[in-house]
Amino acid sequence: MSEVLVQATRGNLVENIYRGDVVVVQRDGKVLFSLGDPDKQTYWRSAAKPFQVLPFIEAGGLEKYQITPKELALMCASHGGEPAHVALAKGLLEKIGFSETDLRCGSAAPMNSQAMRKMLKQGETWNQLHNCCSGKHAAMLALAAMKNYNPDHYEEISHPVQQEMLQAISQVTGVAMATIGIGTDGCGVPIYYLSLSAMAYAYAGLSQPEACEHTSRGHAMDHIAKAMTRHPWFVAGTDRLDTILMEVAQGKLLAKLGADGVYCVSVMGEGIGIALKIESGDVRVIDPLIVKLLHQMGFITESERAAMEEQLDLNIYNHRKEVIGKLECIQPFPLLL
Repeated sequence: MSEVLVQATRGNLVENIYRGDVVVVQRDGKVLFSLGDPDKQTYWRSAAKPFQVLPFIEAGGLEKYQITPKELALMCASHGGEPAHVALAKGLLEKIGFSETDLRCGSAAPMNSQAMRKMLKQGETWNQLHNCCSGKHAAMLALAAMKNYNPDHYEEISHPVQQEMLQAISQVTGVAMATIGIGTDGCGVPIYYLSLSAMAYAYAGLSQPEACEHTSRGHAMDHIAKAMTRHPWFVAGTDRLDTILMEVAQGKLLAKLGADGVYCVSVMGEGIGIALKIESGDVRVIDPLIVKLLHQMGFITESERAAMEEQLDLNIYNHRKEVIGKLECIQPFPLLL
């Protein structure tokens, strides 16, 4: 059963509580710590993106198209739709021989509220490049081009692009392809129904690419890890949790948000992966939870914790911008490092 993880206060009184499940796993599959149900099943959502790009890299896509680390980070991203994100996505598509109209993610407003407001003020209309998943879809089109697959309907589970990605997901999680539940994400592509422990196991593997049994897979994971940790702004964007965690930790953490309360972290070099799910799907309550967990378990220092919390701002405000409450994690975590 899910545990109470985070509370929201108004004044000195608790107004809301948020339940969820957390698991910390070693790369050998051993569960180091859990709260709630470590085998809670849910959709991996966008936290699966770093692994969906594996078939493209292993097919030689980085070399063929001269993909830069920033472009690879965008392929793994849920970006904010800020101008630099959009420009990079556009250039990436041109590099692989496609355009915005070839994407099947659908038009979406930028996740970054300032970018969205600026577009509205200037009377501009967002398109598919502003969709937070445009980089992932570009990677799917690139894989189709690499393998000479017909790109039509690349978003459907029956398409060879999606079958190759499903196979990669099966391999990194240790879950048989036939038993992975399939749904449809907001951007129209298949998503995977898995246990939190399987997700954490995959992120534990990503934390130690050099220990991968297969050299080509290890090299691909190393490219992904370096791209994301060295260019975290392109993984999310301004004032976003993923970016803040990775920038402050300076290579010690790899972090990725999934929609509806899913979050995953690799503790780089330690062979440790973390996965969590907020039962209500409220993503903002992840902020105090993940920072406290990382700090108390010894994965980040006190100064790093303070820097993360300062940038995230865990306060609750009224319309006059007065602090009237806060979000706080109420669970203790054991020291692991």
